[in-house]
Amino acid sequence: MPIIALAVSVIIMDATVVNVVLPVLIRDINLTASDAEWVNSVYALVFAALLITVGRIGDIFGRRRLLIVGIVVFGVASLLASLSDSATTLIMARLLQGAGGAMILPATLSTINALFTGRERGIAFAIWGSTIGGMAAVGPLVGGWLTTDFSWRWAFLINIPITIIVLVGTLLWVPETKDPHAERGADAAGVVLSILGLGAVVFGLIEGQRYGWWTTTEPLTLGGFSWSWSVSPVPVAFALGLAMLTAFVLVERSRARSHRPALLDLTLFGIRSFRYGSIAALVVALGEFGMLFALPLFLQGALGYTALDTGLLILALAVGTFLISGGTPQLTRRLGGRAVVRIGLFLEAVAITGLGLSISLTANGWVLAAWLFVYGSGVGMATAQLTSVILADVPVSQSGQASGLQSTVRQLGSALGIALLGTLLVSTLAAATTDNLRSVPGLDNAAQQQIVGIVKGSAGAAIPELGALPNGPAAQVAAETAMVGAARITTLSAAGIILLGLLATIALPAMRRDDEDAAAEVAVTGTVTGTVTGTGLVP
Repeated sequence: MPIIALAVSVIIMDATVVNVVLPVLIRDINLTASDAEWVNSVYALVFAALLITVGRIGDIFGRRRLLIVGIVVFGVASLLASLSDSATTLIMARLLQGAGGAMILPATLSTINALFTGRERGIAFAIWGSTIGGMAAVGPLVGGWLTTDFSWRWAFLINIPITIIVLVGTLLWVPETKDPHAERGADAAGVVLSILGLGAVVFGLIEGQRYGWWTTTEPLTLGGFSWSWSVSPVPVAFALGLAMLTAFVLVERSRARSHRPALLDLTLFGIRSFRYGSIAALVVALGEFGMLFALPLFLQGALGYTALDTGLLILALAVGTFLISGGTPQLTRRLGGRAVVRIGLFLEAVAITGLGLSISLTANGWVLAAWLFVYGSGVGMATAQLTSVILADVPVSQSGQASGLQSTVRQLGSALGIALLGTLLVSTLAAATTDNLRSVPGLDNAAQQQIVGIVKGSAGAAIPELGALPNGPAAQVAAETAMVGAARITTLSAAGIILLGLLATIALPAMRRDDEDAAAEVAVTGTVTGTVTGTGLVP
């Protein structure tokens, strides 16, 4: 069990580190704002697309074998990330980490399910979930400390010894398990169409600011190919993405009719609780992950926080999640899972609104931490119970894919949230910086454009470096003020999105009494498991 828990911890450690070190990465290897969004989004996209398929592969060919491959892939990807000196290398490393993580997570879950029964299984899942909770709290601190006192590269290198220990331990002590009744075959077409379709949509959201939303503002060059048309590649990407996603749905429907393995079981969406619960989970993840992408950029770009300071502040979120989990089972038994979800989402929306209104150049860290604590408390109530509500009416024969699919939905929401709210942050920041610089004396148009380019291109991470330029101190204040406005708008937009998720829960049916008891049991043994993965800390 310790080896399995440690295997999960390596994913959590990495996921919690990335947001904290991202502003430093932007400055150190000259990432653009688009690059920074891709660093997070590509991980979530690959993770989402592969999660269900690789889980089935593990059932067929062996979960221990899948875990070994996943650990090796994740370790190699972490080494590649630590050695990165360009955006392309880092993004490729994150893509590989997403693939490795998609192997590790289902392999550990299904291994626990196969090796333990009864009370021992509950204890095993509690240990698994507690490991996630602990690493979610420790990860930002360790990553921030390594980045501040040493280098951001150590935030990735720390994964290497963990993966080696897990690899050796798995080879020595984790037995092989398989499902002799697992449906053989893989939906390769579904995986490819989903990755390409979602990737094209995310490309459009992220790159619209760079290449133009309709007409081309900057040529797109890929190898020897150059986009030379007046129409931007962005609307073309949207059109291709929607076409491929439509083809994906048609392929999945065809495979289901012919009784072949399908990545997406469309009949699940005929179940009301699954349909509306998944919509709520998608929308909520969009707001949560988008907000927590923007927050470290504001803290380090406008307030001058170090990566360690940022990690300490975000710790309040994990603490709120952990502490509230103790009272969630009793609340679930008293009020029901659906009501607990709504209360939790309401707390999230209120906390993010308070956080947004507290953002300023003189923002008090304790106030920000208090709002993050309330937000974490809302997550601790909502996310695990939302999982229970989503799965409440799913037949046992479909529970495996339904569970994997709801995790995939969260990953998709995180990718879209980072792309959408990241774009909102950058576009608002660029416009506000342009306006503010007009009042700075001694800056001609060329100098103003240069500063706007630096601020926009770095998503605000390079603002502290503006002071070294001619008229830099005044320009830095102008950019910091712009960052305050952009972060506030982005954060309040995230709160609005979470409110939309709350509205989606209105359509959820009431849970049966036995389902309510099961939801409370989830809160006892697995609240941390479900809630931490919904905080935005863990994609």
